[in-house]
Formats: sequence, C-alpha cells, structure tokens
Amino acid sequence: MKDEHKQRKNHEAQSAPDSAGMTRRAWLATAGKTLASGAAVLAAPAIVRAQGEQPLKLGLLMAKQGVWTEQGEVIANGVKIALDDANNQARGRRVDLVWYDEPNPQSAQQNMQKLIEQDKVIAVIGGTNSGTSLAMSSVAARTKTPYIAPNAAARELTGSSCNPYTFRVLSPTPVTCRALAPSLLAIGKKWHFLVANYAYGQDIQRSMSELLKQSGGTIAGADVTPLNTTDFSSFILKIRQSKPDVVLLGLPGGDLSTFLKQYAEMGMKDKIPVACPIIGDSDLWPINVDAATGYYGKPWHYSSPGHSPEELAFIKKYAAKYGKPPADKAWIGWFTTRALLAGVNQAKSTSGPDIVQSLETVQFGDSSGPAYFRPWDHQMLRRWTVFKVKDHITDKWDWLSQVSAVPQNPAELDSLYGTKQEIGCTMAAR
Repeated sequence: MKDEHKQRKNHEAQSAPDSAGMTRRAWLATAGKTLASGAAVLAAPAIVRAQGEQPLKLGLLMAKQGVWTEQGEVIANGVKIALDDANNQARGRRVDLVWYDEPNPQSAQQNMQKLIEQDKVIAVIGGTNSGTSLAMSSVAARTKTPYIAPNAAARELTGSSCNPYTFRVLSPTPVTCRALAPSLLAIGKKWHFLVANYAYGQDIQRSMSELLKQSGGTIAGADVTPLNTTDFSSFILKIRQSKPDVVLLGLPGGDLSTFLKQYAEMGMKDKIPVACPIIGDSDLWPINVDAATGYYGKPWHYSSPGHSPEELAFIKKYAAKYGKPPADKAWIGWFTTRALLAGVNQAKSTSGPDIVQSLETVQFGDSSGPAYFRPWDHQMLRRWTVFKVKDHITDKWDWLSQVSAVPQNPAELDSLYGTKQEIGCTMAAR
C-alpha cells in the first residue's frame, strides 16, 4: 500500500469520490449546432457503484520540456477540468490520471509502454505533436490499448499509419489546408513556404502546394528549418527578396512565436501577410501584441458566439482557476477527455476492444455542430474555423476575428475529410 501511494504521488495521480454514472445520448444537429456535448450528458443506468473496486487509471503523455512544453501543460489543464467535471469517475469507479513526459518519439514510446505495463491504464491521451503521436500509435496497436491523439495533424495518423486502437481529435493537415486556402488565394497566388523539418511541417507544404498548383499559382520560395530554430533572420531575408503574396508557415509552437517576433522586428509585419493552417492561442499570446499578425486555422475559440452550456461552464471554470480564458489547446484536452469518458461509460467493459467499439459509435456535439469519430479511420469529423489577427487588438487575450467556418453545411463533413481512397487507411481487425 505504501508503494502504491508513493507511485500515485510520483505520477501526479488525481482522484475524487464516486458519483452516479452517466450514459450515452446522441444529440442531433440543428442549424449546424447541437444542444450539448461529451461525457457530461451521458447517463448509464446499467453502471453500478463499485466502492470497493480499484480505481481506473487514465494515461496522459504530454510534453513537460522543450518547444511544446506550454502546449502540453495547457492541454493537461483541459484534461484535468474534464475529469473534475465528471467527478473523477467513470463506470462508477474513481479515475486516476497518470502523466508522463514525451520529450521525443522514442521516449514517448517507452513511457507509453510504462503506462500500459506498469500502471495498467485502460486508455491513453497523448501527443503535443505529430512525431510523438505517431510513435505512441504504434504502441497502441501492439498492446491493444485505446489511444486518442488530441493535437496531432499529420495525415498519416488516421491515414496510411491508421490502426484500430488509435483515434484523432484535431483535424488533419489536408482538411485545415482546404479550409484556409480560399482566404489566401483571394490575396494572391504567389506563395513562399517556410516549414519545420518534421511530419507536420512537411505535410503542410505538401498539402498547400497541391492546392496552390490546382489554382494556377506559383511557389516563390520554399525553406525548411530545424525544430527549435532561434534565428529566422536569413529566412526572412529570403522572403523579402522573393516578394511573395503570402508567406505560408508550417512552424510549431515556440518556433512560430519566435518567427513572428523577428518578422515584426525586421519590418515585415503588414508588408507580406503570413498564414498557418493550424495554430494555438498559446503560440500567439507569448508575443507582443505589436508583432501579432496573420491568418490561422483553429478548432475552437473561447469568444466565438453560440457556445453550448457545457462550453460556457468550461470557459468560466478555466478562467477562475487559471486567471485567463482557455486557449484552444485547453479546450481540445477537455473535449478529448469528455469523448474518452463517454466511450468508457458506454462500453461493455473496460477492455481495449470494447472501449474502441464504443468510441466508434458514440456521438458528440458543441457550438460547431455535430462531432463523431468516423468508424473506418477513427478521425473525428468536426467543422474547422479560420481566423485573422485583428487589425486593432483591444483585449489582452482576444486577438482573433473569425473569417470562415468550413463546411458551412455540417452535412458535408464527410466529404471535407476525404474518401477512403484519398485517406489511404486500411484498418486491421481488432
């Protein structure tokens, strides 16, 4: 018992008393908006309190160091609030959260293996980036452990590298690129690419280049940077010389913040627009307001109109606890955890195959409209939103104005996310 107590303390386990269990109710979309979302609307009369049973353990693999540290922390904050909303329980049993680091793909694999073999978790949420998420996905398949990637964008995760035990919440790069491209093509068809040298950056360049070519545009330049680049001056000079209509970025977290600061310092802000298909509030907030600029895609924004009651409660709770509104990464941690708890509550048991089967059928919804995991590739289908940094920022946190939400008709979600032939997912048997 002492060893168990020590292990929980070291692993940052969270716990709370039991409360009544909750079951699945599918919410229908009306006018692109559903009434409620996630595990909090699920009631399970078949679930019986099990005071004497051991707690269920949920694994969390998020960055605690490096360029993705802030994103990892913010996602974890959202996960914790979702668990708190559910009284830290599922199926009438307490849920303990066990959080390990993911400093690189190899360590992410090792720590996921540790969560499964040593901590006996029933499922894992993890991955601040595509590289670590792809690494975790292979462990999920090998060990038959349900795994949800909240923040990975590389198409392979639910495409060529898909497997029955991996699910993804964030829209993949091709989808976010299709949503952003019309706004950029309206500005001009001569683009300069600057992307980081890993799966996410490469995928952005590939997807956006295809869309540019289809529209008859040209590539003014294309540069690749190592992760954790601290000096972008030479790349910015190239951009100045190539004189593109748009600078298309595929930079993660801290790299994007560093670039925007130096872009403004070198007098380029407002001269050539910049854009990135996927960013987070935590990428923008660390920079000075005077350096903020660009067009960006995001899954969610705290000040968007029409939030569900659950989302409004989440926004209020997060702001009260952390002294600022929730970034989109906090929301994605919260939303992912609600999805997983819904699947666990609806499943026939806590076995990996049963949870997977449940996640394939459970439905969600929020202010964006309906949302659900597509059974044949385990990609969550949900509308995607494009924003522009406001010309005049007057609020400390609210820097963005909405440009578009894609698709306008939620019934077109499946076509936006691509056909089986496009996606290339061949799901093995469970």
